[in-house]
Parts: sequence; C-alpha cells; structure tokens
Amino acid sequence: MNFSRRALPLLLLVATRINEATALAQPATPAAAALAPAQNLDTYVVTAARTPQSPDQVAFSVKSLDAEFLRGTPAVTLDGALRSVPGFSLFRRSDSLTANPTAQGVSFRGLGPSGASRSLIVLDGVPLNDPFGGWVAWTKVPREGLARAELVPGGGATAWGNAALGGVAQLFTLPVENPRDEREPVTAASAPATFLRGNHGRAAATIGDFGTRSFEFVTTQAVGNDSLQLLGRAFGRDGFTLVAPERRGAIDVAAWSRHRWLTLRWHHPIGQSLALTATARGSEEFRGNGTPYQRNGSREKFGSIALAGQPGEHFAWNAVAYAQDQSFASTFSGVNATRTAETPASDQFAVPATAFGAAWTGVWSQREGGRTSVGGDARTVRGETREHFTFVAGNFTRLRVAGGRQTVGGVFALHEQPVTRDVHVTAGLRLDAWKDADGHRRETDRATGASFRDDRYADRDGTELSPSAGLVWHPAKTTRVHGAAQQAFRRPTLNELYRPFRQGANVTEANPALRTERVTSAEFGAEWSPFAPAIAPAHAQHGVTPADRSGPLMLGATVFWNDLHDAVGNVTIARGPGTFPIVGTLAAGGLGRQRLNLDRTRTQGLEFAATWRAHADLSVNAAALFNDATVRRAVIAPGLIGNRVAQVPRRSATIAAVWRAPAGLTVTPRVRWLGQQFEDDENQLRLGEAVVADLSVSYALSKRLDVWISAENLGNARIETGRSADGIVNTGTPRLVTGGLRGTW
Repeated sequence: MNFSRRALPLLLLVATRINEATALAQPATPAAAALAPAQNLDTYVVTAARTPQSPDQVAFSVKSLDAEFLRGTPAVTLDGALRSVPGFSLFRRSDSLTANPTAQGVSFRGLGPSGASRSLIVLDGVPLNDPFGGWVAWTKVPREGLARAELVPGGGATAWGNAALGGVAQLFTLPVENPRDEREPVTAASAPATFLRGNHGRAAATIGDFGTRSFEFVTTQAVGNDSLQLLGRAFGRDGFTLVAPERRGAIDVAAWSRHRWLTLRWHHPIGQSLALTATARGSEEFRGNGTPYQRNGSREKFGSIALAGQPGEHFAWNAVAYAQDQSFASTFSGVNATRTAETPASDQFAVPATAFGAAWTGVWSQREGGRTSVGGDARTVRGETREHFTFVAGNFTRLRVAGGRQTVGGVFALHEQPVTRDVHVTAGLRLDAWKDADGHRRETDRATGASFRDDRYADRDGTELSPSAGLVWHPAKTTRVHGAAQQAFRRPTLNELYRPFRQGANVTEANPALRTERVTSAEFGAEWSPFAPAIAPAHAQHGVTPADRSGPLMLGATVFWNDLHDAVGNVTIARGPGTFPIVGTLAAGGLGRQRLNLDRTRTQGLEFAATWRAHADLSVNAAALFNDATVRRAVIAPGLIGNRVAQVPRRSATIAAVWRAPAGLTVTPRVRWLGQQFEDDENQLRLGEAVVADLSVSYALSKRLDVWISAENLGNARIETGRSADGIVNTGTPRLVTGGLRGTW
C-alpha cells in the first residue's frame, strides 16, 4: 500500500488534535514557565570574513538558518531545505534526492548555474565541492547533527578565493566542546531537549513513500576534559521514474539511491587558550539513474585537524588542515526512440581524486571597534577519469584516461572600521596564485593497445586579485542600509578541462584551453524593522534572520548586479545526424556541444524578503527573486547574444511559516514558485513553471520524543527538470510523504 494512503489517517488525527488543542489550550503553568529558555548570547556570523562578525556589520547580504528550521523544513534533503531561500538554486531544479552527483551544482542569484558549482560550499571550514568536478555531495552533510547554515550570496570571495565566484554557503556541525549552544524550542507542553555538557545525543528514524527509509544519529560523550562526537546516517530509497509519463517506456525504471556515512570528532583542550578538534569521516553512495544500465557510485575517506586559539583578549586565530581521498564510477547509455531498449554509451569505471588543503586565519580587534582579519589557504587536487567508450558488437572498444592536477593558494586581509556611530566600512584584498599541471588525455584500443590519441597539455599558471569593499549605515534604530562590491574568480575544474562525455544522443567535449572565469559583483540593500524594540533578539529564531536586530516585522530589498566574464558554458556547435569536427558522429536528434568561454554574461535583479512574527509561536517568512541573466557578448557563438542564461528563471518566490500550536504541535507549511527557464543555451528547450507546496506537522509525545509527518510536493505538481531535443522531459520529485520519530537524550 502506498505510504501516503497509510499516512492519511494520521494526518486526519493530527488535524483533529490541532483543533482540540486550540480549544482546550490553557496558560502555561509555573513549572512550564520555569522551563523558558535562557537569554541568547549575541548572534554572530563567520562566513563572510572567516571570523565572527555581528550580522548588523556585514556589508554583504547574509542569511542564517538555524538547526530547528533546517530540520523542520518539509524536505527530505538538506539542499531541498535550503531552497527556502529563492536566491539559492540547484542545477536543473533537482535536489540530491534524484540528481546525478555530477549535476549537483549550486548557484546564487542565477549566476550561471552548471554542474560545477559557481559557489563555494563549506562544511566546518573545509570545501565540500568535489575535487574533480566541483559538484556538491550533499549526502555527506548531517541533518540531525547540523547546528546552522550561513549563506552569503554574492560575497565572501576576498576571504575564500577560488570557487566563491557567486557566493559562499557554510554548514556547521554541532559543536563538540560546548553542546549548550544548540537548544530545542520550548512550549507549554514540552520541556526543552537541551544539550547539556556531558553525554547527550539525538536520533531520527524515517520511513515514507517510494521505499524511503533512513536513520541518523549524533551523540557526544565526555571523556575527562575531552569530548568525543559520533555522527552517522544510513539512507535508502527505491525511487520513482524520472521520465514524464507521456514518453515513458519499458526501459524507464525507478531511480533509486543508497548512502551511508560515519563521522568521528574528537575535541581536546590544550591549556587555557588552545583547543584541537580532529575529524574522520567515511562515506559511500550508490544510485540508479533511471534505466537498468545507468548507475553511479562513490566512496570517500576524509580527515582533518583544526586548531583554535585565543592567546590574548584582542587576538584569536584558527587553523585547519585536511586530506580527502575518493573514488567515483558512473555509466551512461543511449535509449532508442520508443524507449524500449538502451545501448551503453560509456563506462566511467574509475575516477580517483585526492585533495589536500590547509588554512589559517587570525583576527585582531581594536578598542575603538575596528577589526583586522588576515589569513591564507591552499588546496591542491589531483583527479583522473578512466572510462570505456565506443560500444560495438556488445563490447566497449576504447579506453580513455584523462585528468590532471590543480593547485590554488592565496593570502588575504580584511579590515572593518566604524567611521561614525552609525556608519561602518569594510575593505579587503586577496591575492591568489594557481597552477594547472600534468593535463593529459589518452585514448587507446582495448583489444590491441593501439593509441588513437595521446595529448599532453602544457602547464598553465596565473595570479588573481580579489578586492572587496562595503559600507553599512544605520540611519535609524529601525533601518539598516548596506552596499558592497567585490571581484572574484573561478578556475575551471579538472572535469571541465579534460573530460568529454556522452549522455544519450548528446556529446559534450572538454576544453583544456578554458580561461579563468572572473566576475565583478555589486549589491545595495536596505532592511526595515519598524517595531524592533518591541521584541527581543532572543525571539528571532525561526528561518532566515538577516540581522539579529529583529522585530515582529522586517522588510528587506536588495538590488544586485554581476558582470561575469569568460563564463564556462556547454555551447551547441553541431546537430545530428552526421559526423562533425570536435564532437564526432551524432545520431539524429543528437546535439554536439563543447565547453567554451562566453565572453560576457550579465546577471542583475532584485530580491525582496519579509518576516512577520505575530507572536513568539508564529512566524511567517516570504521572499522573492527577480532575475535578468543574459548573454551580452559571445565571439565564439554570436547567435547566443541576447539569450537568457540556461537554467536561470526570471522569477521565483517562497513563503513559509512556523506555527507552534498548543499541546506540543508544530506546523510548518512552505510554498515555492519556480518560474519558467531554459534547459539549453539556444533557448529552444523550455522548462515550465511550477508551484510546489510542502507541509510538515510534528507532535511532542514527551519532552524528548517527537513524531512527525511531512509531505513534499503535496499537490503532486509537475516539476520539469530536463528536456531533450527529441522531446523527452524529465520530472522532479512527485508527492512524497514521509514520517518518523526524533528523540533526544
């Protein structure tokens, strides 16, 4: 029986309980009142400058989402939860529940989405972007063990350097040393599941439609003055068919997935002013991608050591060093016109990749309120694709080996200074050096060993400057005005430089001559909280909180502008049938593309945001993004000039709420509007708009045990995630109902 049908009686029961609880609710008892949370300490964000800052003093837009919001949002995946921020978008609209790992790219404000993220995603100070391809492995990130997420669209490049072209998102695991930072909400019907110093933890079990099941836990154990934290997850999903019903055939099967990981963290104080945190993680993931032959899998081993010190009242520093070793494998096929059979196109049987990196950041604070942050970081990655291709008479006849090494490192300095009581300025500069080395592509006959191609690419290197400047002005206690500008860069990934691929009838060629992407970005915004004194900052808990000076009503607007030069795009250069230079033979309906630099694209637009807190137990957040992303100059493909950038909708919006109803009920609805966008660079393949409604309801069985049920895409809207030249449409997650238990100790 379908889980959504089994869940219907439970939903009715929950609705009944809401009605009864509303009628019978009584004022809180003195005992319950005594459980009220302690006053929060000042809120800080760290991502924009890699050091703690008051959100009110950050010149770039910063959106912070707390752990409760991330867990309560009706989305199975973490990246699905982050889509509550319209400026945060995923390549081809698919989240990590169904998207091929190589298509899990992230874009802020429509700055040229692609499988290789133009935004840097960081987990506890370490890049999460794949070493070989730049995509983001969301399944490695804890959901129950996450403390918060910070999003800096369009900013942060001076502090972070390469890959922070469109912005930075940093995810923070629950602290090992002081779990008291993470608190659960308090209502009259449930006591806080507060993490106390010592032994504590949280676990959640989930079941749902399409064979969805998962178990995740986090537990911390005090061992003398040290702390040990263990986190883990096992997830499985039988999946659903990705091809739209009107063209679905016998070859189309459910796209399933499995993943699991285990992380161990050890915190060790060293004296009074120094502490060490060591992390070790192992993970693996396997997916079926919609046909019997198409699958992929990955394994990773990761380790890091972080140090944090504060030798004096006005100086603090932190450092991290890490190593990552991973493997990836994937198969691709072509499907016949009636979708009754498939022919293997390639077997990417091994993609070994390693990454090593280190960073150090120090911050000096001055008595008059100024702060200076300096630091440096470096990352070197090596990766290679090994794959079989050209399928003839039941076998692959050729072997391709392609890859190289890439190193990027830089130093930066940022200074923040109050000019007057109401004006705060920032300025920064970063210098990076990069080098691409050992680039190669070899293709041989598997039977004879004869070489068809043996390319060795010259080493390339360069330097990049990333300046930034900003200003924050408080003309009144209720108003904040901010403006900022920066320049940023991104080196093409090893995958973009060296690896061609075939998917179905389409061929995309690599390009070892790709130039560095560079962008000049600017934004100007204002936030108005007319009743700021009426409610304390401690109540600003749910959802997006761009500043810690939050009142019952907050309105914000930001104008942004990005001038992107040499954007890497998959540019159409041939149409099948026939044999063509660069891309080779194409079947009828097939497209030949190559990764090429588009001389200039421009993305500009307007963001609106509003937060209304009717009272401490009800909050509503709304946001909208209006985006104009167009190709302004393309010498290599002049026909693209004036076209909209692929995968960027002109409009998108979200409205969400959190209602803490009486008797321990919490209701979290969310509605997202996705505007039309184009699948391709030529603007021939349109993806329709969609309105997606989600709902989550949880009930506190006791002070440490919750039961919840969640419906994603409640109205079963058609979400078009891909469209091919021969009319095949892929669709995203249909109605998906899940439920489970969450406990703390």
